[in-house]
Amino acid sequence: MLRLLTIEFHKLKHNRASRILSIIYFGLLTSIALIAAIKFNIGKIKFHLASEGIFNFPYIWHFNTYIAATLKFFLLLVIVSMMANEYSYKTLKQNLIDGLSKKEFILSKFYAVVVFSAISTLFVFGVSLILGLIYSDFMEISIIFSDLEYLFAFFIKLVGFFSFGLFLGILIKRSAFAIAGMVVWLIIESLFKGYLFWSFKHLKAEAAVKVSEITQFLPLEAMSNLIKEPFTRLGAVKAMAQQLNIDKQFLTKNTIRITDIIIVLIWTAFFIYLSYRLLKKRDL
Repeated sequence: MLRLLTIEFHKLKHNRASRILSIIYFGLLTSIALIAAIKFNIGKIKFHLASEGIFNFPYIWHFNTYIAATLKFFLLLVIVSMMANEYSYKTLKQNLIDGLSKKEFILSKFYAVVVFSAISTLFVFGVSLILGLIYSDFMEISIIFSDLEYLFAFFIKLVGFFSFGLFLGILIKRSAFAIAGMVVWLIIESLFKGYLFWSFKHLKAEAAVKVSEITQFLPLEAMSNLIKEPFTRLGAVKAMAQQLNIDKQFLTKNTIRITDIIIVLIWTAFFIYLSYRLLKKRDL
């Protein structure tokens, strides 16, 4: 594993575009902290975003992982460009000539995906912990380290998403077209979801439930379901902070479903398997 990772990161080290994109990505993750600086006055009303409770423990784990997940497309560019460069610079063929098997080649890419995802998760953990210690109204250890499931879900989401990008990079061979392929798939899922809503419109209130039961198995939808929007949860957290009457059971309420994690893991394994089968059959 270490040998394969060494080979992969040696390639990334000498790829200027990948280095720049990685720096931009982690710079944007750090910029989450700038949210704390947002403040403005409207007449007598003074608004400071950090004081609105978004950095309260344990809500911060939910909020920051959700925001950080929206930035994953920057690192996706690095992942798909890794494959595009293999074809452009003939390094894939050279690696195979030098004795690297196709299975080891795919594993090296997957290990890189896992490492990128792990570093991103640790980075978000560090930024969130610092912001929480500065701004949170709740400093009990039991509250600070509750809801860490969101970090695990964030990690799984990145691994699944980047594995999908890796497959598209192998399938299409060009980074720009691979990204376009991801966007097209997103549109397809959205259109299918819209069609289901139209089909179940006669069910009225139950339509959303029926649609969710079906679309939860789609790859991008499953990844999206891992960390759902945190904003509807904020109002209750703010109210509790103001009253200082803490309902710990609510504060640590877990909204991450094990079924969503399993679905994403299955898709991840499927994408890696397809990548291997595609590479194995392809004449290089």
